[in-house]
Amino acid sequence: MVRGLMSDEEWAFFAPFVIEAGPRRGRRPKDHRLVLDGVFWIARTGSPWRDLHDHFGKWDTVYGQFRRWTKGGVWDVLLAALNESGQGQDSVQMVDSTIIRAHQHAAGAQKKRLLIAKVLAARAVASRPRSI
Repeated sequence: MVRGLMSDEEWAFFAPFVIEAGPRRGRRPKDHRLVLDGVFWIARTGSPWRDLHDHFGKWDTVYGQFRRWTKGGVWDVLLAALNESGQGQDSVQMVDSTIIRAHQHAAGAQKKRLLIAKVLAARAVASRPRSI
């Protein structure tokens, strides 16, 4: 069993955004709740798509539905509605790379010059002498 799955109350909020109304086209959809749980699991853990837990189904199926929702603008509408409702204010947090500080040793730019010097030295050792 996977921890942190959506409650019935949370699914009642998200369901209208991910379940398409109207005439059916193509194959019957998989369980959208499980797919949405899988997307949230990936977002929460930061794992690669291929490491998606088996509980959510095939990783490429979940990823494919995620991409279709992204291209269709579902996430923009969903996040706007979540923001307007005020329900997700305590649980939604975003991390921007501008607030993350690099380690002190990551600030120097000398690595490139060192790499060039190593390449030139290796080339000099490996080259044949110009004259005998």
